[in-house]
Amino acid sequence: MGGSPDFYLHIRTLIALVIGLSITHNLGGLASIVQHPGRRKLYAVHLIWAASLLLGSIHFWWWEFRLHELSWTFGRYLFVISYAGLFYLLAVMLFPKEMDDYDGYRDYFLSRRKWFFGILALTYLADIPDTLLKGQAYLASFGWEYPVRMAAYMVLFAIAMFTRNARFHAAFAVLSLIYQISYILRLYYREG
Repeated sequence: MGGSPDFYLHIRTLIALVIGLSITHNLGGLASIVQHPGRRKLYAVHLIWAASLLLGSIHFWWWEFRLHELSWTFGRYLFVISYAGLFYLLAVMLFPKEMDDYDGYRDYFLSRRKWFFGILALTYLADIPDTLLKGQAYLASFGWEYPVRMAAYMVLFAIAMFTRNARFHAAFAVLSLIYQISYILRLYYREG
């Protein structure tokens, strides 16, 4: 049962719903900024992380298509749905329903940075078993960059959780988005 194409279609549909909520919430938050530009003070770092999350959510959905070859168990299903749920949590963290207690997105983002970067770190950690689900050879195909990337991000997430330094947050957001775009382009260029 766990390896049938119909079974994976069911799982893929649920993953799509969860990732779709993340994308929808993120786009809705960005649209609200366009609709009401003067309502809240904008923060470039917040907007860059929103763009990064949008790209990451889209990439996650594309990447998870590779799981069609798995023999599914409830544990694997629960893990992948939980992993997808982290993207939704990040979208909600970036664009909350209420911000009345904050003086714009900078104030909000910096006050919630421990939660945001903690959840973001969990998404990167979840990527390790997710990649292993696709096979040891698949993990090995990424070479040295994968473990170095993971270790570097864990250190940077920890720093981001505990510093309010504006230059660090700006540099981290910009460089992370540039790296993310580069990684995706190189990954799909490699595949042909």
